[in-house]
Amino acid sequence: MIEQFVDVSPELLALDAEVMAGLAPQLLEIDRTKEYNQLAMLRAFTECGVAANHLQNSTGYGYDSAARDKLEQVFAALTGSEAALFGHGFASGTHTLAVALFGVLRPGDELLCATGRPYDTLHGVIGLSESQNAAGPPAALGGGSLADFGIRYRQLELTAEGAPDLAAITAAAPGARMLYLQRSRGYAARPTLSLGDIEAAAQAARAANPGILVMVDNCYGEFVHTEEPTHRGADLMAGSLIKNPGGGIAPCGGYIAGRADLVDLCAQRLTAPGVGGEVGCVPGDILRQLWLGLYFAPAVTAEAMKTGAYATALFGRLGYAVSPGPGEVRQDIITAITLGGPEKLVALCRAIQKNSPVDSHLTPEPWPMPGYDCDVIMAAGAFTQGSSIELSCDAPMRPPYTAYLQGSLNFAGGRAAILSAAGAVFGGS
Repeated sequence: MIEQFVDVSPELLALDAEVMAGLAPQLLEIDRTKEYNQLAMLRAFTECGVAANHLQNSTGYGYDSAARDKLEQVFAALTGSEAALFGHGFASGTHTLAVALFGVLRPGDELLCATGRPYDTLHGVIGLSESQNAAGPPAALGGGSLADFGIRYRQLELTAEGAPDLAAITAAAPGARMLYLQRSRGYAARPTLSLGDIEAAAQAARAANPGILVMVDNCYGEFVHTEEPTHRGADLMAGSLIKNPGGGIAPCGGYIAGRADLVDLCAQRLTAPGVGGEVGCVPGDILRQLWLGLYFAPAVTAEAMKTGAYATALFGRLGYAVSPGPGEVRQDIITAITLGGPEKLVALCRAIQKNSPVDSHLTPEPWPMPGYDCDVIMAAGAFTQGSSIELSCDAPMRPPYTAYLQGSLNFAGGRAAILSAAGAVFGGS
């Protein structure tokens, strides 16, 4: 059937058939996880007593918003958390992470990042200069970064295998207030952390400092497995609603979940000290979209996982380095494809854009995107601007020219786009 919609060579169509046959066990396992998470979602809705009035909007200050409170109760129950913030008031994943860091850390505290240099857009939040040595003091940028407020930063590198260095964490933990773990790779050449990695890192830190707080940037990892970092020792986790937990329906927003006292501190930072989570209206139809997006999140995440598994298998068979590799257990919705040259990278992104449901007529070009140290090319023909749960592909224009593919609201469309992209790349090799 796919040959009716995708114009590629007979050789690629034959390879597609082989890849699909080989993927059958992996796709079945993804469906099992989806079914578990969807049933857990349904149970959270029923046990928390979600009712029609919880879908209604609010205005003004949003005092006593039963709908907002109920949505956060459901998400906390899903993630094994004491409390949660879940809403449209977060402008992006970076904003959500910043609210959590500024909400909990205080002048004189040390932030210990155990997953190497964090994602590019967090450099300004922390106060990192582009040339800063990871072992040196943070460079205050003057824009209100953590460094400006006297919060120290220390960075530990991952092991050669891409796992947290447990001995180094134990050695560094006594001087730190928070252990920070970035679950996904960002633009780094390393694997995504497993839940086992997160649990081991938390245990290593607490062995030397029982009071240390463990925070996880959980972007791209929600509903990939049947547990979240808060089930495995994280005190706090945060993410974006235009990724997995928004189900492709949430138009914006983010979440913070974990210990109730820490979530309350984050709420005081999100709104104002002394006000916290008591205010915040949800106008228009946004609340209904947040509810629907969350409910559909397990199924949509599974479609994205299948798309990623297909991309890994197809490009791996074509001889390109892919991560995660064929047969590896996937820990998030991202697939890294190393293409080796700028022309192939651009060709892949343009093919993804051409096969997107929105803005397929546009041609992606590298550009100096704010928050990044080099030009970035992005393909994203999405219903929601910047959505990463919808099929998208982006990459920094620097060696080894690795594309980061994520999302897809449905596997059929994702498969077609990736097969077409393989034709564009392979045809030019």
